[in-house]
Parts: sequence; C-alpha cells; structure tokens
Amino acid sequence: MPIYEYECRGCGRRFEQLVRTGDTPACPSCSGQDLQRLLSHTAVSTEHTRQNSFNKARARAKLVQRDKDVAQAEYERKHHEEGH
Repeated sequence: MPIYEYECRGCGRRFEQLVRTGDTPACPSCSGQDLQRLLSHTAVSTEHTRQNSFNKARARAKLVQRDKDVAQAEYERKHHEEGH
C-alpha cells in the first residue's frame, strides 16, 4: 500500500494518505474528493529538497512557538488580574 501526498482542490489542504488498491481518498478537512496527487519530495533527495524541507519545518516551528508565547502571555495576564 503506497503513501501518496495530495492537495485538495476544494480547501487547499495538503495531506498524505495510505491508499489501498481501489480506495478513493478524501480530504481530512472537508471530505472532498477533488484531489491532486503531488510529487512527494521524500522520493527525491537533493540539497535543494532537504533545504526546502528544513525551511518549511522551521517556519512551522516558529508558528507553534508564537502560539505558545501568546497562550503564555494570556495565562500570565489572567493570573495577574485574578491575583489583584
């Protein structure tokens, strides 16, 4: 059973899916089946694809850290308001 990477034409979400023969995959976000199968970068490894993957992972990590920082600041603000 191969794993394919898809992009949903309905909502734009990218995802990977393990596909059995005869199965029709659906988008996990909107359940749409209008999908475009993408060329997986994991199948092709060059310095460019490794750097591209690293940059994408770094950008995702920055967003996660920003969300954590916002949540921490909100927690501290509420804690400070309740304490006084």
